[in-house]
Amino acid sequence: MEDSLVSIIMGVYNAQETISTCIDSIINQDYHNWEFIICDDCSTDKTLSIVKKYAQKDSRIKVIQNTKNEKLAYSLNHCLKYSSGEYIARMDGDDIALPHRLRTQVEFLKHHPEYQLVGSCSYVDDGSGEQSIKTVKEIPESTDLLYGAPFMHPTIMMRKSAYDALKGYTVSWRTQRGQDLDLWFRFYAKGYKGYNLQLPLLVYHQSLDDFKKISWRNAWMYFLTTLNGYHLIAIPFYKYPIAFKPLLSAAIPNRIRMFYHQTRRDRK
Repeated sequence: MEDSLVSIIMGVYNAQETISTCIDSIINQDYHNWEFIICDDCSTDKTLSIVKKYAQKDSRIKVIQNTKNEKLAYSLNHCLKYSSGEYIARMDGDDIALPHRLRTQVEFLKHHPEYQLVGSCSYVDDGSGEQSIKTVKEIPESTDLLYGAPFMHPTIMMRKSAYDALKGYTVSWRTQRGQDLDLWFRFYAKGYKGYNLQLPLLVYHQSLDDFKKISWRNAWMYFLTTLNGYHLIAIPFYKYPIAFKPLLSAAIPNRIRMFYHQTRRDRK
């Protein structure tokens, strides 16, 4: 049986320090029928020149550019316009896909037509020199969205038919952060089902800078996206106070928040 084409989509901005390792991890996959569509969001460092060099060496790598800095949701939609695969996989410019990632996820979706999406657990690299494992619920339900994102965005592979039905990502002020959360709400509102493989298929980079992104402004965006999502999946009104969690989290100093997450992982 001929392998199905996988389109890997990635928006990048100023990722010169990590982008080569990321792209190499896709080139080194044991599944070879893929196209890697990389959208540069007006990087001001050497990111664009690096990805162009890769594209010159491997025709499966396609580089597109935004005319101005548009943020991730727009960049991913830009990638989707050029995607022709049966399956769409996500990557971020500072993450590393394990060599068997694509094959494992393609085989799952081929054998489980009832699922439109498959994600996985991941290794977490916080720069300390030690890796921990971030786990996710095996079969999330819509109600799990009350407590956060049910899938790790860069680990997912989704059927292109589902992405098309959802019309990709929502591009708005509020989804500059939490574009994946907005997607999950619409995914479940559509009646779709997703599955998380209980093994790590990705090395996810997390640093103090990631926690610095949790500003009041970003927390407010996340809050508005959550309220909109609660409406989409008919969450009872008495549970709406849970949506305030991002605003409360933004009040916690970044280093304390990062220490808390590291401690939780160490206990697992």
